[in-house]
Amino acid sequence: MSYVDTVVATLIAYLIGSISSAIIVCKLMQLPDPRTQGSHNPGATNVLRIGGKKAAIFTLLGDLLKGLIPVAATKWLGFDAAALAFITFAAFLGHLFPLFFRFEGGKGVATALGCLLALNWPTGLCWVTTWAIVALLFRYSSLSSLVASLLAPIYLWYFTNNFAWTTVSVLMSIILIIRHRGNIAKLVKGEESKIGK
Repeated sequence: MSYVDTVVATLIAYLIGSISSAIIVCKLMQLPDPRTQGSHNPGATNVLRIGGKKAAIFTLLGDLLKGLIPVAATKWLGFDAAALAFITFAAFLGHLFPLFFRFEGGKGVATALGCLLALNWPTGLCWVTTWAIVALLFRYSSLSSLVASLLAPIYLWYFTNNFAWTTVSVLMSIILIIRHRGNIAKLVKGEESKIGK
């Protein structure tokens, strides 16, 4: 693929990532704007608080697919590893800073997972398993996401030995930590809400 192809694909990935599943789901289900309720985060966990499990599941699937689809499609089309790294990061940034919603995006966990599943499904499976184990042990969604995201680059390197993909995974993990700084502060203080409460 040419340089132009990579630029176009990267822009498309960003635009797909910019589709806010949380805001769209809440509008379709006549729920409050997630940016104005709960944690004010347009993500599945906040939608769960606002509208319940059904709305949260739709949001989660939407966020996951907008990471998975552009990466999987360009991988199938034969884009090289470096191009896929840029496309992955663009889809992830689209969720964080969506063009269509005043750049007010979510934290990026589900979209990052979708990207990882498309790049290397065993890495995605390890991510989900890690999340589930931490969630069962400690009952904190934010902690589960943080631990799984921190381990993602290790999993990706182990399965692929791909420097470009591992590098973008490290960058996403760093950004996820920054986006979760409020949750981290609450975890330290013992004020973070547990799953199911």
